[in-house]
Amino acid sequence: MQTLLTKGLTQTASLWPGVKQGYTWVHRAAHLLSNEENQTTAEVRQAYEDLLAEMEQAPTPSEPLATMLSTFQKVTKSYWSGLFHCYDLPDLPRTNNELEQYFGSARYHERRATGRKQASPGLVVRGAVQITASVASRLHPFSGPELYPSDLIRWRALRSELNQRHEARRMQHRFRQSPEKYLTELEEKLIKERLPP
Repeated sequence: MQTLLTKGLTQTASLWPGVKQGYTWVHRAAHLLSNEENQTTAEVRQAYEDLLAEMEQAPTPSEPLATMLSTFQKVTKSYWSGLFHCYDLPDLPRTNNELEQYFGSARYHERRATGRKQASPGLVVRGAVQITASVASRLHPFSGPELYPSDLIRWRALRSELNQRHEARRMQHRFRQSPEKYLTELEEKLIKERLPP
């Protein structure tokens, strides 16, 4: 065993400096984003930008490290627009893991309540409202006056969006029930719209 281990370490010795440097940068990035010092959003963003600049300017001793840096920068760029919101909003979870736990919990409770093994089709229509309400009501019991919408324009826009989703689901159901009838009615409607008045 010792011989195999020594042989493996000897043959991969040239890769270890790159691996060590890569892990150092990744751990620094994780430490900056954990924000244990409770820095402001601007301070965290600046420190992270400094780290990215350091990574970009550093000489890369190996191809694997160059590939790792390229991937790290690409992923960071794709998440950049939403990477620092959690420092402005104290109740916003810092990782997707916590949000995924909320969604998983909502799915679990919804399945328990309905007796279904899979998610309800209504979740597609009302998901944006239903999951938010489910999560929020577990964190805080709401009274009647608290449920009254404070912004009626936004509430009406949300209701309109939900109604559009309901209508799309109804159309899908009608099509599945009788495709020929549905298509015939659609053709007649199109013909009427194209005819001059």
